[in-house]
Amino acid sequence: MMQSYWFGDVEDGKCHPCSGDAAQLAKRLLSLHINMDQFIPVDWRVALDSGFCHNRADYLSKMRDVCVLVAKSRIREKYRQKDTELLQMVRTLDELDTVINLLTERVMEWYQIRQPSFSRKYRRTPAHSLVRMIAQRSGGGLGRVTGDIERLSETRTVLAREVSARADEVMPNCSALIGGLVAARLLLHAGGLEPLARLPGSAIQVLGARAALFSHLRAHTPPPKHGIIFQHRRVHNAPRQVRGRVSRVLAAKLAIAARLDLYRGVAVPAFIEQAQVRIDTAGREA
Repeated sequence: MMQSYWFGDVEDGKCHPCSGDAAQLAKRLLSLHINMDQFIPVDWRVALDSGFCHNRADYLSKMRDVCVLVAKSRIREKYRQKDTELLQMVRTLDELDTVINLLTERVMEWYQIRQPSFSRKYRRTPAHSLVRMIAQRSGGGLGRVTGDIERLSETRTVLAREVSARADEVMPNCSALIGGLVAARLLLHAGGLEPLARLPGSAIQVLGARAALFSHLRAHTPPPKHGIIFQHRRVHNAPRQVRGRVSRVLAAKLAIAARLDLYRGVAVPAFIEQAQVRIDTAGREA
């Protein structure tokens, strides 16, 4: 039986080496489809005896060049995947949220030193309104920092729109069910569209609820009923007694939607309509 290796083909103990430079050998290696159940490791001396290399150092040098080219090819292929940029956009959006929240908390504590009654007087005012008020009433470093927070918030708003629009392109079926932003966050927690498509509905249901899930496993607390999908209106607006059922049905439909997004890449209106009806029905069930 003939065995194929990166440097040539071996049959009946005789090696037929491949000619060509490292790029051609790398292309050959990428095209090989080897059944590991029948694969037989080969000694480098087989390549030496066939005339493929002059010595062990030459063999290792050629193998290194081929491996580097294969690695570069795989990296380029990974970066060409349609969800790669979306993952970076969502990560940047999350980092912006973290920075804005931390700076907002800091300027409020800073402003409280100047106005001790500030925390009690404005404790129910939205954070962005407080930042705007502080920016109008403060000068110097505090005024500049609050101005930067407002500009970061504007950038965050624009980026959120871009993330939602990009998610509509990358995962149209998932976005149709739960919206672009929530779909993009699911994608981030799963690690990509292909890993998301491989997850069962039960795993998608609790994506983003890692702390609650591990608490359940360690301390036997009640298991989480939902993770990121709680951000979708169908879940957080559902009555508490049916919220778990809505989460379960929504997650099951998202598992199918992710596979459609991966293998078809276009919206499937018939599926989306059927899924929307089923999710709505789950929310009305007593």
